[in-house]
Amino acid sequence: MFNIFKKEETEKDNNHPSIMAVACLLIHSARIDENYTDKEKKIIKDSIIEMGADPNEIDKILIDAEKKERDSNQILEFTREIKNITDEDKEIIIEALWDIIYSDEDADMYETNLMRRLSGLLYLNPKIVGDIKEKVRQKKL
Repeated sequence: MFNIFKKEETEKDNNHPSIMAVACLLIHSARIDENYTDKEKKIIKDSIIEMGADPNEIDKILIDAEKKERDSNQILEFTREIKNITDEDKEIIIEALWDIIYSDEDADMYETNLMRRLSGLLYLNPKIVGDIKEKVRQKKL
């Protein structure tokens, strides 16, 4: 489907976000409701593997990202690398975020506020973010 992190050995493309930044952002969205579940961890692992992370390194990536997210006090650190990628790749990340938020079949005010902030920080049209939200919500029904 997509490999926003995979690059050819010789290719140097600084427009791709780091796996760690995306993993931290996904973890942040999972923790924002103070209920970080195994279901959310599985969605995060599956998402970053699908985005090109090495499946053999996924547990280490998750542990490192959990620590980094816990030690951070703002999401700007995570969005800085992500905001310069293509809108298509941003939309893939936004869909993964909504999947995490709706993993418990509900989006609380903190989660929806986070997504509003992210649409601005990632320079995405709020309508697109809303359309992705509705698509994910319909999948969960």
